[in-house]
Amino acid sequence: MGRRARGRTWWMTPADRVVIEERLRAGELPRVIAVDFDCSERTVQLVRKDLFLRRRGTDSGFRLGFEERVEISIRVARGESDAVIARALGRHRSTIGRELKRCQSRGHYRPTTAQRKADRLARRPKPTRLLSNPRLLAAIEAGLGKRWSPQQIACWLKREYPDDVGMHVSHETIYQSLYVQARGELRRELTAQLRTRRTGRKPQGQQQNRGRIKDMVSIAERPPEVDDRRVPGHWEGDLILGAAGRSAVATLVERQTRYVMLAKLEDQTSVHVTDVLAERVSQLPAHLVKSLTWDQGTELAAHKRFTDGTGIRVYFCDPHSPWQRGSNENTNGLLRDYLPRGSDLSVHSQAELDAIAAELNGRPRMTLDWSNPAEKMAQLLGEEPHPSPA
Repeated sequence: MGRRARGRTWWMTPADRVVIEERLRAGELPRVIAVDFDCSERTVQLVRKDLFLRRRGTDSGFRLGFEERVEISIRVARGESDAVIARALGRHRSTIGRELKRCQSRGHYRPTTAQRKADRLARRPKPTRLLSNPRLLAAIEAGLGKRWSPQQIACWLKREYPDDVGMHVSHETIYQSLYVQARGELRRELTAQLRTRRTGRKPQGQQQNRGRIKDMVSIAERPPEVDDRRVPGHWEGDLILGAAGRSAVATLVERQTRYVMLAKLEDQTSVHVTDVLAERVSQLPAHLVKSLTWDQGTELAAHKRFTDGTGIRVYFCDPHSPWQRGSNENTNGLLRDYLPRGSDLSVHSQAELDAIAAELNGRPRMTLDWSNPAEKMAQLLGEEPHPSPA
């Protein structure tokens, strides 16, 4: 800033600034001070703004204040390193480094400019990522419309647009936009497309008690290859129950690919359930159906009949241990978006259940490196049968 005298431009001295600031504190008008110093009113207004910013900078000890920025400027001019400046100010070295980086370089650092920029960046509320990118917002809404989780959407976007950083977003940003009232870039009704349909994230519910089955083979006897998911062909299964337990759908999930198959049931008798399961798995090659892990529900009491007819060994989980068939448990939770609790599941035809399974099999999965189960199963169907380990 400068002022004119006798046709020449004079830069405002520190003494001039001190006098101007004292007169501003006393309440004098900028135009009166400008006349006395033979400078523009805009120059005095800038001094007043800087004085205001300095006062704000001393309100909090967490952010750099104007006085600290003046000290940084002086020490930068001396050629001191970031570490030396940080020790002198009692700050971390990275704080000084970021401060200088925001102002392009050491040679361009000016405390007044730096304070103005910091004040501008501190303004709230800031425009959110989704609000400033309609294309990203539309992609997220499309994913939620397909009942994809925020994490699936976030990772799919990174895979689909690897070189477009503007299309990358964290799943937490999506959750915040849905749940926090102050945001609202995403329509609130889209929370109904989430798996839980909750307005907030809560722990999962309790487990159900199950009975025991005669002559069952414990999961402890299951081959190690099943636990490691090293080879395909090992399935997990369960029933999804409808209103008052009067209707049910059988669910099957392949452990390696997470591929889903659904079966319509007319009743829950063990003979009928095992016959329906045998019919469904018969559609796959033998090397892709090697074992079935079930909980201790009595609907599979006829497991010997199933094994004799298909050659597929059935293993039963320990009581109250749903995590032992975690892929199936997770899938059953996803299926509740399509087959809600308390509804009559008998109204769904096998064709409708196949369409639901196809939609789930088209979802990208983190465990599959964001490929989907349908892609993985298609690859397996084109392969030769895997030899069983000795």
